[in-house]
Amino acid sequence: MIPMVNLKVQYEEIQDEIQERISEIFESGAFILGPNVMELERRVAEYHDLPHAIGLASGTDALHLALRAANIGPGDEVITTPFTFFATVEAIHYCGARPVFVDVEPDTLNMNPDQVESCITSRTKAMLPVHLFGHPADMSALTGVAERHNLIVVEDCAQAFGAAIGGRRVGAFGDAGCYSFYPSKNFSCYGDGGMVVTGRSEMNERIRRLRNHGSNRTYVHTETGYNSRLDEIQAAVLNVKLRRIDRYNDMRRHVAEQYRAGLQNLPLQLPVEREGYHHVYHQFTLRSKVRDDLSAYLQQNGISAVVYYPVPLHLQEALRDYGWGEGSFPESERASKEVLSIPMYPELPESDVAHICETVRNFFG
Repeated sequence: MIPMVNLKVQYEEIQDEIQERISEIFESGAFILGPNVMELERRVAEYHDLPHAIGLASGTDALHLALRAANIGPGDEVITTPFTFFATVEAIHYCGARPVFVDVEPDTLNMNPDQVESCITSRTKAMLPVHLFGHPADMSALTGVAERHNLIVVEDCAQAFGAAIGGRRVGAFGDAGCYSFYPSKNFSCYGDGGMVVTGRSEMNERIRRLRNHGSNRTYVHTETGYNSRLDEIQAAVLNVKLRRIDRYNDMRRHVAEQYRAGLQNLPLQLPVEREGYHHVYHQFTLRSKVRDDLSAYLQQNGISAVVYYPVPLHLQEALRDYGWGEGSFPESERASKEVLSIPMYPELPESDVAHICETVRNFFG
């Protein structure tokens, strides 16, 4: 079976560096918020040309604590997209706020800026765009709306480390950018992990306090916080990978180019990459009117294929009390019936890409 992602082949290249760093951690006895976390925070901040980066226990925590640090709370509304992973809306719920959805653009599947302004009310306090599958959302338009209405912007960059618009990294457009380091992400560790990047010193200070039980001085707590500290071992893994992340992303882009060449002139919609945007292809996602049949055919021929996401958020059982139903967000609903992601990782062999393309072509006759 050709897998969606193969972490073993990447590990084989870097295992000596990782093992050396892990041995140093065990010898030092510094396991929590130690030198590896501090090094990673400094380097990720520099990568984004921002002053601050805060290591956290997960990408979900990154979203939650960024919203909390922006004083989002009960009665507030946060505008986001219904076509994303559930953690995006969970973070809003954790703050006691209400999610307000706007539909997605049909090409990028990112939040449609043209629909945002009509959703703003006196209770709207923030906007939470998602850079889905590694293609940046239209941050120029979205931040323009935010500036006109004095809204906080928290970017969900979980699938887009290294993505950029006009050379500027995602995560650096809003008040905060939030990352997940889940193992399948394009910048990943070997467990859970997350990070917030920000240019705002007050957000940096608050998130650092919140991640450590509301304390910035041992046994002195200024508020009730959380236990959300990036593990020192995971930070060591990420430090090893950070030196290679641009190469890994370039390799993903090369795989995407091969897919484009091999899947031309078929009744498929291929991923777009807008001019001036730097897509990092966390996923290579096709759209097809016969998605389920294509998926079954690929599986039968030894090729993994996954639907991200089969049920848009507004139709999830957990959110039924909001009263959204079929037809509320037609582009998201249409996408959920058509999208299919095929194998994508930096080291995916060219022979496997060729075989996948040939199998897709055979399906369409």
